[in-house]
Amino acid sequence: MLAVAGLVGLLAPGAAMPSRLGAVLMSGAGVAWGVYSLRGRDAPDPLAATAGNFVRCLPLVLVLTAWASPAVSVTAEGVAWAMISGTLASGLGDVAWYAAVSRLATTTAAVAQLSVPVLATVAGVVLLGESWTPGQLAAGTATLAGVALVAAPRPSR
Repeated sequence: MLAVAGLVGLLAPGAAMPSRLGAVLMSGAGVAWGVYSLRGRDAPDPLAATAGNFVRCLPLVLVLTAWASPAVSVTAEGVAWAMISGTLASGLGDVAWYAAVSRLATTTAAVAQLSVPVLATVAGVVLLGESWTPGQLAAGTATLAGVALVAAPRPSR
């Protein structure tokens, strides 16, 4: 509860009610990530599994890009940056997650995901020169404390 309360405190100041379609799409993304994580628990080679996942999604990416191309500007430079970003940020992140999730209890893995917005906020402070507000600091601390409470080993009885 502490982690969820911290997360709400971290995200609520800038939050707006999403549209129904947006809420459905976000819920679908959350379910898809959960399935992805559970399937990744049994991956013997996280790098090969992630590379295979990226290759399997390419047809969908190409179809969606072709569909959206009249409404957006697609440049070679933009495609290159998207590929670099996808490979480094998403790809390496997914490899690390697949390697970690196999060693975590399901509940611990689920709660650990709550730390992602905190880590993104810290990255904004460190890499982009953004500043912490006292509320963000308190909410981030609460979120990480809640995650730590769930992840901490339980004493034997």
